[in-house]
Amino acid sequence: MRDPAWAWEEIVLACALVEQNGRRELREHDPATVELSRLLQRLPIHPPSVRSGVFRSPGSVSRKTTDLATRYPGYWGKPTRGSKKDQEVVNAFVEAPEQMLATAARIRENALTGRLHKLLPVLDEVEPEEVSAAEGRLLYLIHRTRERDPKLRKAKIRQTRTAGRPVACEVCGFDFGRTYGQRGADYIECHHIVPLHHIGESVTRLEDLALLCSNCHRMIHRTRPWLTPGELKEIVENRR
Repeated sequence: MRDPAWAWEEIVLACALVEQNGRRELREHDPATVELSRLLQRLPIHPPSVRSGVFRSPGSVSRKTTDLATRYPGYWGKPTRGSKKDQEVVNAFVEAPEQMLATAARIRENALTGRLHKLLPVLDEVEPEEVSAAEGRLLYLIHRTRERDPKLRKAKIRQTRTAGRPVACEVCGFDFGRTYGQRGADYIECHHIVPLHHIGESVTRLEDLALLCSNCHRMIHRTRPWLTPGELKEIVENRR
């Protein structure tokens, strides 16, 4: 059986090792290689039915680090055979190494806690255009889960009412309660303004959240980099 192609999250973890190793490949028996092999085997991305007996073995991890190391700028030899996704991840590490290392740390952290296993059933709900090269589908799902936290949403609505503002979209002004009556009262979505892969697992402040209608929330998440609520509001006002 041939093992499935490496997923974005797996490549990021391997590239983080390469970056931390001076942008050089790691050998099969390197402790870091062995540890990553074990971690990749725990990730829920690929079901057991498609895995061979040597799925993400230390040898395969070592080969992937070679593929990645040979794609860094300044490599003097001929690149080994890799994938387009390998080059995209390497480019992301070259452009923003600290951010990508933080992203790898978040993938690792959520894998070790078992959080990623809970997200896998809804992984296919994520559309490709919603995901940036610095995030991946699993981290985007973590972001979306945070946005849907009912406690945060209620606290943000309470803060808005206390300030004397209507519970309405901060971009277009749509008020569900005004349009749909009691059925729409206090219905609104929360948007985390700063992508979570930039700030890690820090405590979410209410100032980090914006109340948006479903349409405006979708428009912000549609392309990367995300627009801010203020930028989308400017587009809406100019269209009017």
